[in-house]
Amino acid sequence: MSHPRDVKTPLDETIMITEADLPLYCPGPKAPLWSMHPRVYIEIKKEGHGLCPYCSAQYQLETDPTASS
Repeated sequence: MSHPRDVKTPLDETIMITEADLPLYCPGPKAPLWSMHPRVYIEIKKEGHGLCPYCSAQYQLETDPTASS
C-alpha cells in the first residue's frame, strides 16, 4: 500500500491507496502483529473510500490525475 500501517497510524488519518493495492484488505501485509484482526476485504471502487469494520481504519483511493473524465 502507498502508506503501510507498519507504524501506529492515528485513527483520524486516511490511508491513501492506489489501483495497484486492490483488492483492498485490512489489516495490510505490513501491519504489526499487535494490530492484527481477522482479514476483511473492503469495497472501495464504488465510492472511492472505505472503512474497516474492525479497527475503523479509513482508506481513500487516489485518483489518477492523468485520467480523463
